[in-house]
Amino acid sequence: MSVTERQVQYLRQLVGGARRIAVLTGAGMSTESGIPDFRSADGLWSRDMSLADAVSVDYFQRDPAAFWRAFRDIFHIKLVGDYQPNDGHRFLAALEEDGKEVTILTQNIDGLHGRAGSRRVLELHGTLLTASCPDCRTPHPLDYVQQHELPACRRCGAALKPDVVLYGEAVPMIDVAFQAALNAELLLVMGSSLEVSPVNLIPVEAARAGIPCALINYTPTRFDALFDLCIHAGIGETCRQLRS
Repeated sequence: MSVTERQVQYLRQLVGGARRIAVLTGAGMSTESGIPDFRSADGLWSRDMSLADAVSVDYFQRDPAAFWRAFRDIFHIKLVGDYQPNDGHRFLAALEEDGKEVTILTQNIDGLHGRAGSRRVLELHGTLLTASCPDCRTPHPLDYVQQHELPACRRCGAALKPDVVLYGEAVPMIDVAFQAALNAELLLVMGSSLEVSPVNLIPVEAARAGIPCALINYTPTRFDALFDLCIHAGIGETCRQLRS
């Protein structure tokens, strides 16, 4: 579907009237940069085990070498791709340049919001750009991780764990994310189907608190009724019209 001028005008009004904006972004933001949604890819997890098993903290602890093989299979394209921010990422960075206080709550792990220039980014599910030692907490950059089939800590030798939130782990910044949404004057959800808990409860709490909420997503979600405005169209298309 295409965004209508009436929708653009209403969203422009909502954005223009808010100084503090919280933005929840999901996989739809990254797919417009060419990054596929890993849940729909064909890989090891769909042949031999479930996705939840393949990227679980239990599997990492049980067999780090097998875990890293599965992890590389699942995230191979994201790990080696040279992806760039798109118009949606740049739109959010431009809002900061315009003097808005923009806090991005992202489910994505590709680092593209930071690359676009956004400064207040909470990576709720972690990042692919680093891995850390679970024993001594020493961080290691992606280029080091890429050089080793089973990356080991340069300090103590333990198997490194990617700095993403694995199945079975808590979302460490979820309370901060809820508070950021509740402190905002507008919650904007971009490219999320709102299927992953507990992140999908953020718009529920924001709407309950009376905060204006807007959604940009290609497909409807089961939470659409919560939003003051739902735009079922591309993020880039919508943001280009907003800036025109």
